[in-house]
Amino acid sequence: MKKAAFILIPLGLALLLLAAILMPGGKAARDPKLPAGADFVLQSADGPVDSRNYRGKVLLVYFGYSNCPDVCPAALAVGGQALNALSPTERQRVKLFMVSVDPERDSVVHLKKYTAFFHSEMTGITGTPAEIASLAKAYGAGYIKQPAKADGSYAVDHTVSTYVVDSEGKLAAVLDLGVSPETVVATVRKLL
Repeated sequence: MKKAAFILIPLGLALLLLAAILMPGGKAARDPKLPAGADFVLQSADGPVDSRNYRGKVLLVYFGYSNCPDVCPAALAVGGQALNALSPTERQRVKLFMVSVDPERDSVVHLKKYTAFFHSEMTGITGTPAEIASLAKAYGAGYIKQPAKADGSYAVDHTVSTYVVDSEGKLAAVLDLGVSPETVVATVRKLL
């Protein structure tokens, strides 16, 4: 009888732990350390983009700008490689967005050309400075426009993470710059 108790107690504790981790419906509980995230309606070259229209899909959201000399191209290249690594069926359930934090220079037409360089299914979006600031804050992203140089050029320092939004529209993960395409794919597949 004592042997059975020693087996049942750890089993019971494991089941309680599992129940605490899972919410009703079998979905993993959201990590409380993540920012809240938010729905958005921003502009693309093909018209308004409402994140609520992408329920059922996993979203990869990156805040950057097209004149970024190095980190944006690196992060967007990884995103494009991750999309290529997904099967066509999986790719239909994933959408990659680049939110421009430089609406002064990044027109929607320019963003469409820029993002197409990294992947034909990536969409560049932007909005008013207030819309972008509000969305970035909700995701925990930061950016600041640096003073212009003598030639008028300027940089925008910004967070270099990719935000992963689950199929229910909730922020599920934040991937730092330097992750591999395989890590992005693995993260996405857990949410599909």
